[in-house]
Formats: sequence, C-alpha cells, structure tokens
Amino acid sequence: MASVHFTSVIQRHVACPTAEASGETVRAVLESVFADHANLRSYLLDDQGALRKHVTIFVDGEQVRDRAELSHPVGPHSRLDVMQALSGG
Repeated sequence: MASVHFTSVIQRHVACPTAEASGETVRAVLESVFADHANLRSYLLDDQGALRKHVTIFVDGEQVRDRAELSHPVGPHSRLDVMQALSGG
C-alpha cells in the first residue's frame, strides 16, 4: 500500500493523519483515504473533483501535474506527500 503524508499546515485545518491506502493512481489512493476521512475531500478537491489551487501532491518526489484527473501512477510502495502550495513573491 502507498503511504499518504499530510503537512502540518493541512493538519491544522482538517484531521488527516498519515494513512496507508491502496490504488494505482493518485485519485484511487485519495478515494481510499476519503473513505476514512470524508471531510478531507472538500479541502483537497474542488466541486469538479480537481485538486484545489492551494494544494499540491508529490508521488515519490515527483510533482503531480494532472490536477483534474489525478491519473498520475502510484506504485504499491509509493509515498504521496500532500501539501499546501505556496505562492507569492
């Protein structure tokens, strides 16, 4: 199973401990996490199911670019890091 880690900034706003979840894509892994933490869905995804602008996800150190479909592949031992995206200058 993949391990899903949330930064402390996200954990301040919604309960989301590190989780083990199965799935072959980022979306599938997230859906597995949402089964146990339903309130996390609306914090990470918008009304169309795309990743919100203020959130970014890395799979094994590689940033997920497909923010709408979340079809980035996930291996059985992958690490997903979910964090707030920073912007500004």
